[in-house]
Amino acid sequence: MDNNTILKIENLSISFGGLKAVDDLSFEIKEKNIFGLIGPNGAGKTTVFNCITQFYKPDTGKIFFRNKEGNIINLTEEKVYKIINQGLVRTFQNLEIIKELSVIDNILVGSHIFFKSNLVQVMLKTKKAKLEEQTFREKAEEILEFLKLSDIKDTPAGALPYGVLKKIELGRTLISDPKLIILDEPAAGLNDTETLQLSEMIKEVRDKYNCSILLVEHDMRLVMDICDRICAISFGKHLATGNVEEIQKNAQVQEAYLGKEDD
Repeated sequence: MDNNTILKIENLSISFGGLKAVDDLSFEIKEKNIFGLIGPNGAGKTTVFNCITQFYKPDTGKIFFRNKEGNIINLTEEKVYKIINQGLVRTFQNLEIIKELSVIDNILVGSHIFFKSNLVQVMLKTKKAKLEEQTFREKAEEILEFLKLSDIKDTPAGALPYGVLKKIELGRTLISDPKLIILDEPAAGLNDTETLQLSEMIKEVRDKYNCSILLVEHDMRLVMDICDRICAISFGKHLATGNVEEIQKNAQVQEAYLGKEDD
């Protein structure tokens, strides 16, 4: 990996019951880039995400990541619950919001793994535990201010519209100081206005938090608007990697999306 690369996938493959979901896939993501992974339904995009975050262990291939300390690690050798500590976080297609909790408490859920205080110290509300809680609460409030959600921080999440819940989920990733955020269909279920706001917010997140972003998204307007580079796949196989113009003009990508015209 060169000094400007945050993630590098080499010859990634995984099969389920004899069906090859990802087939010898390779690509890399540069520091502070927004990188899109696109392809038709069933192309294997979410499977790639699950391999990166180790929800799935690939059959073959390596996934190199430059972590918070600047060290290059092979993610395939990491436990799934340790991935977040390296500086890699993700959102999901289906919202993972705790509706009974307030907005700020949903953000704070993303910080629990970083607490140094043990259960006894938390229960006794020791000075160390209270200081840690205050530090993360202040950080959560800064995130909510950035997301323009400060005025509803104490509102139960279940009382809020879908577009706001998407922002909360994105905000929860930020409390862990990520190096790479993986977004799985962030615009799903949003209307045109909300999608436009989301595209601006993703760029602002990249700029303010100095992180890279990898996203899977079916809304091609969003992808083409914000991505620095794009990788297109079909049936788990690599089709093309390039900038927006290169992907738009690529014949294999056009065929995968539009089908091949009969002679």
